[in-house]
Amino acid sequence: MRKDREPHFRHEWKYLISDMEMDQIRRRLGLVLSRDAHALNGEYSIRSLYFDDYWDSSYSDKVMGYFVRKKYRIRIYNYSDRKISLERKIKVDSYIYKESAPLTREEYDQIMAGEYGFLEHSPHSLCREFYVECMCHVMRPRIIVDYEREPFIMEEGTVRITFDKRVRAAIGLDLFDEGLPVLDVFPPENVVLEVKYTEFLPELVRKVLPPAASEFMAISKYGLCYEKLQYHWDETYWCEERKSE
Repeated sequence: MRKDREPHFRHEWKYLISDMEMDQIRRRLGLVLSRDAHALNGEYSIRSLYFDDYWDSSYSDKVMGYFVRKKYRIRIYNYSDRKISLERKIKVDSYIYKESAPLTREEYDQIMAGEYGFLEHSPHSLCREFYVECMCHVMRPRIIVDYEREPFIMEEGTVRITFDKRVRAAIGLDLFDEGLPVLDVFPPENVVLEVKYTEFLPELVRKVLPPAASEFMAISKYGLCYEKLQYHWDETYWCEERKSE
């Protein structure tokens, strides 16, 4: 592996907290961390279109507790096509490594139309590897995940702490349709707190985090939305086809 492609793994912790806990933690974070400059009015909307293969590997590997897992997604912010990213998230136990490659709106449209040929000749290795997944493992768009993110950052330890609110599974696959009907994954008072850092987590930040008694989340937003949609529309069509074989 070339030096410029050596993975930089980060720690990732997730907690399911209440909105009251979020208010308390937010006030404390404001004393030691900075607001992310990219967040207008303190937060922004994230919409991710997740892909999975014929065997639902991204979902089933998580459920089975595999030590090493990966997911592909296309992500946008605030429902805009100004920045479209193809991403691959690799998880090794509680460590994550994320790769990203830019896409144009035309390239996104080609992917959604099942025209993957251009990916094979992309200058970005991630796009070329995604092409192999699409052609060899029948990687296809599966689920859209929506939520609002409120981020805090600290340069020391490259710490990033986020509150992900109103996590929703969208019914449909049009990434830029703001009117897609959605299903809430959690009750309105629940928030996902994510903690990411590279080198170390300063003690000042550790003291701000929820106590050990708080619920520590293991399942991903993709997994939760996958399960939510199984009962509401035909997300199991591949499974039904396999049953009839």
